[in-house]
Amino acid sequence: MQVNAGVLLSSGGMLSMVLSAGSPGIAQSNPGLVSGNSQVMSGFVFPVGLVMIVLQGQELLTSNMMTFPMAVLTRALPWWSLPVNWFIVFWGNLAGSLFFAAVLARYTDLLTHEPYVTYLHHYVQKKAVDPNWLQINLRAIGCTWLVSIAVWQGLSAKEVISKVVAIWFPIWIFVACSFDHVVANMFSLPLGMMLDADLTPAEYIKKSLFASFFGNITGALCVALPAFYFYLHDYTPARVLAQRAEKVEEGTASAGSGSTESTSAMQSGTMTRTTSVARGLF
Repeated sequence: MQVNAGVLLSSGGMLSMVLSAGSPGIAQSNPGLVSGNSQVMSGFVFPVGLVMIVLQGQELLTSNMMTFPMAVLTRALPWWSLPVNWFIVFWGNLAGSLFFAAVLARYTDLLTHEPYVTYLHHYVQKKAVDPNWLQINLRAIGCTWLVSIAVWQGLSAKEVISKVVAIWFPIWIFVACSFDHVVANMFSLPLGMMLDADLTPAEYIKKSLFASFFGNITGALCVALPAFYFYLHDYTPARVLAQRAEKVEEGTASAGSGSTESTSAMQSGTMTRTTSVARGLF
């Protein structure tokens, strides 16, 4: 699940990259649409990856940065499950992202020619070379703040179309604003390094990976902690189980009462009473 989530998110990243790099005319006349620090068009197609992840129930690190702290605070999970989950999901997402970058993007020869190589070099320069550590960290906070909202909205929606729409817009915003997503960068920046961009693995880890990782945690907590305080502070697993037991008992009692009333009505030949009881039950 973790590896597949990295692959799915990378597929959205590649689609975004194909659109941005493959539109040089638009980039020259309207750079805010597909390049620079504002990528409105490429941001519009990127959410397809997260939509697939949420609909399939895959494990993405940045969404777990919101959900697992909430689960631990409500004592639905033990505290040690949080670092264990983040550790496993981090490496799984990284493996999936690197697989997609190396095998499905690099060695398929899909992005190894112009204009994609030049675009990737500029992208790496803008994402990981020009900004300092603090700037990347702050951008990452904005990223997971929006990602957490998208995931929460997606989980709250009841049917597929509503889930897609609820997820799409916050993700579109974070990509268009050029915020930093640690898992999305696991695809784009290593792919740029595979194509000889001016970034070493050590620089990527120290500057981009760590900065975006810790920033993403902060952004997720900015959503998770207020949500816990205002909505879940009185939540306990025992209380939920007790409430479910009460509902089951009430349903059983009402069903038994309705059955008795219906039987007596049928015996007396009164169809009106039978209909009213049936409506009350269903």
